[in-house]
Amino acid sequence: MQYHNITKDDMLNGEGLRVVLWVAGCSHACPGCHNPVTWDPAGGLEFDMEAKQEIFDQLKHSYINGITYSGGDPLYIGNREAIAGLAEEIRAKYPDKTQWLYTGYQWDDIKGEKAVPFLDVVVDGRYVEAQRDPLLSWRGSRNQRVIDVQKSLEAGETVCRE
Repeated sequence: MQYHNITKDDMLNGEGLRVVLWVAGCSHACPGCHNPVTWDPAGGLEFDMEAKQEIFDQLKHSYINGITYSGGDPLYIGNREAIAGLAEEIRAKYPDKTQWLYTGYQWDDIKGEKAVPFLDVVVDGRYVEAQRDPLLSWRGSRNQRVIDVQKSLEAGETVCRE
């Protein structure tokens, strides 16, 4: 897996202070995307042990609420195994930290992915410029949903937050 950046002390991509992993690779190519530089799966840097340690060092801080996976698309086909492994490892090492994931895929298409049981929130759906709404929390367009993953898995139906 390739990545472009690890943002520290982020308050824009999920609740509380977060560390954000910006992965490379996205096949959605949404018009108006705020981060098209991340579409190329070969772009950026290799996600190696040093990058993983950088994330873990941030998650050790009590004031960091959790991690957000963004990009690109963390569930781009070439990222899925690495994201699942990282999410599982973070859940084991930092069980009280929340894990958010942004994806252009729909919940019904990804709810069976290996990473999902370790996540707390998924923001699903492609960005649709015609539905852009800057007043929305945690999402860019009205078609996107902020999904409570654990409640959705328990209920067997999509449970949205807000």
